[in-house]
Amino acid sequence: MSPHTNPPPPSETGVRGELGDDRFVGTTDLTRWDTRGGRGLARLAHRMSERLGQNGTLLVLLAVGLLVVVLLSVAVAAVYDSITDADGVAGLDQPLLEFAISLRSPVADAIVTGFTEIAGPIGMPVIAVTALLILSIHRRSWTPVILIVAAGGGSLLMTVAGKNLIDRVRPPLADAVPPYEFSASFPSGHTLNAVAVVGIIAYLLILRQKRQRTRVLTAVAAAVFALLVGLSRVFLGHHWFTDVLAGWLLGATWLLLVITAHRLYLTVHARRHPQPLPPPSAGP
Repeated sequence: MSPHTNPPPPSETGVRGELGDDRFVGTTDLTRWDTRGGRGLARLAHRMSERLGQNGTLLVLLAVGLLVVVLLSVAVAAVYDSITDADGVAGLDQPLLEFAISLRSPVADAIVTGFTEIAGPIGMPVIAVTALLILSIHRRSWTPVILIVAAGGGSLLMTVAGKNLIDRVRPPLADAVPPYEFSASFPSGHTLNAVAVVGIIAYLLILRQKRQRTRVLTAVAAAVFALLVGLSRVFLGHHWFTDVLAGWLLGATWLLLVITAHRLYLTVHARRHPQPLPPPSAGP
């Protein structure tokens, strides 16, 4: 480039560099779709991008995904009464609560109470805002902001929808560890937050991690955190096990949809800018 040539706009180089870096996880190309349904979604996203642009397409995909999970919450609520009245998963609620009570002690109660608040209405927003600020500044990109806000917003909407539709009573206060909670029990909002928000943060980290071992540790850490948050809610007597199970399932569904929307976003970019992008070397 000659000294008199204007450099390309920083925003353009930043976006292209960012999308190139995010395209591969190890040797896996996230813009490659091996199923007929995936290829159909990729074609649809490409046609949308011709009218809406890449960012507009991502926002529309997230909005459609959010509608899907809200409808899923409604469907879960519609069958919930029959599930809780039948023998099966709901039959674990009371026995598991009684088992949790048998494990309690003043020290354990204090530790678990402190841990569960990490995913609470104060702790999780702090984690989400901190992560999106650090990741967006480091990447010089809006992608972390969009994905983390989408994950948290979807989690909140599913929680509100489930609680309003079911209005399930929490376990008796006599069986719970203070501080007590009085909102509806189904689903567990702490668990939903842990899966969706921490899951998308882990995904964003994995996209830039070069070593397979580091990526596996990040994924395992996020999964263990979500598992322990859910179990902590049962241990403290703040939720029934089926409330937590619904949180895990709904959170995982929404996380998968957010990741799929981002993959389609990357796919649109790859089709519009078909320059070869070699995958990064995957370390041990």
